[in-house]
Amino acid sequence: MAVAVLGVGSAGCGVTAGESRLSADAATICAHGTYAWSGIRHDERLTGLPDRITYADGGYQGVIEPVSGTVYSPTVTHPPKGVGAARAIKALGTHLKTDNPLAGPSETAGHEKTDFFNEIAGPRQPYYAWEPVVLVEADFTYTCGLNQPVHGHVRTWDTYGGGFLPCSEPSEGAPAKVAAVKLCPAESPAVTGV
Repeated sequence: MAVAVLGVGSAGCGVTAGESRLSADAATICAHGTYAWSGIRHDERLTGLPDRITYADGGYQGVIEPVSGTVYSPTVTHPPKGVGAARAIKALGTHLKTDNPLAGPSETAGHEKTDFFNEIAGPRQPYYAWEPVVLVEADFTYTCGLNQPVHGHVRTWDTYGGGFLPCSEPSEGAPAKVAAVKLCPAESPAVTGV
């Protein structure tokens, strides 16, 4: 009888230890799962414009002001447990084979003033400048071992910078067009596109 009790006790302990190991193994597997990406889209948004560009001291200068209501921060909805938002964003960058890392959770775009000065040789002419951010959004399904798949969404960016062109050159992209309309003569190629 004592042996039977010990046997039951041992079996009970074995199950508890096994469940414990299984939980630990599941957490490890979850941290090294795989992503399936879908619905990937890129969207260029305007984040800053100067009120004017002036010529002084041999160059063109101005202050790019944030466009109201356009501060962006990377987000990840439903990040897999044991992985976190930063690793999900990094996985998207790896999938897209980006030259530079995608913006991480602590970064922001579109909230700062930017002073610029461009020393350009040649005859003086009107210029236009702008700051855009190229947002990247994607849906993911994350699978790891026997765990239920996790479905989520990533929004970040791969490019955040600025543009500066003479009004004699056509604009490319919506943010550049907005800048051209604001800062260039109405008949200039930057505005008309020809």
